[in-house]
Amino acid sequence: MKIVFATNNTSKLKEVQALVHNSITLLSLKDIGCFEDIPETQNTIKDNAIQKATYIKETYGYDCFADDTGLEVTALHGAPGIYSARYAGEQRNAKDNMDKLLHELKAHSNREAQFKTVIALHYKGQFHTFTGICKGEITTKKKGTYGFGYDPIFKPKGYNKTFAEMDLELKNEIGHRGKAIRQLIYFLSKL
Repeated sequence: MKIVFATNNTSKLKEVQALVHNSITLLSLKDIGCFEDIPETQNTIKDNAIQKATYIKETYGYDCFADDTGLEVTALHGAPGIYSARYAGEQRNAKDNMDKLLHELKAHSNREAQFKTVIALHYKGQFHTFTGICKGEITTKKKGTYGFGYDPIFKPKGYNKTFAEMDLELKNEIGHRGKAIRQLIYFLSKL
């Protein structure tokens, strides 16, 4: 089976490819000649994922799946949420985003947060969604060099390391994206 993963994020693509078994061939947006930014104008993580999958299906004709992920911080009423990638501005810079978040949390003792990923699968004219959540907390400083995005400041519940201090195998095992992808893979394996 060939299916498009609607992302331009090479780090995300690498994470997902590590989870997908041999019977599924993942095509990237580059593989199908899609180089534009896919719209993300919805009000929820789920609706943004559906919007991206719909865009690829309608524009390029491929069955595909798309994900949207947000970091939801309790003390900030769920922010940055759908704005996670551009929290500090349209430049979508991870360092700027982390710096802004750490600054905004200085006055808060509650550092509880969760990563939430929703995957929308557009397959043979039907939609299916899969959700993965990883609860944890925001650290007071950056630690680690692995991963991407907010990984250096997110410590999953039950662990003394940030995502950026974990190898990809452990992050995929306990992380939000890994949980959602495993649901997707299970679903696809039953087709």
